[in-house]
Amino acid sequence: APDPTGEWSPQDHDPPTQQQGAQAQPTGKVDVAAQLAETAWAQTCSQCHGPMGRGDGPNGALVKAPDLTDADWQAKVSDQEIAQRIRAGKGLMSPNDLPDSTIAALVTRIRALRARR
Repeated sequence: APDPTGEWSPQDHDPPTQQQGAQAQPTGKVDVAAQLAETAWAQTCSQCHGPMGRGDGPNGALVKAPDLTDADWQAKVSDQEIAQRIRAGKGLMSPNDLPDSTIAALVTRIRALRARR
């Protein structure tokens, strides 16, 4: 609710939009791991995997980035394998020194890509 004194607060500006099927975070609680995962995806992963994980980023064809939305690819890798690939890298994919919680959030994001196909 707006502050009756007319004072502006950060919560008054651009309230977050919900993605269909997403659950709201409790008021005042920020999912830092998910925010860091989105930042990592935008700055690093999307360069090859693309914004939606289809392997169509600017460097995707060059490095033969897999389509992470592909049901066959999703079925053949475990969450632990995805996390390990993020940590250690693979082929031309560089290793990533990210906190475990951020890597787990990236795995969750990658799993959600299948539904966006």
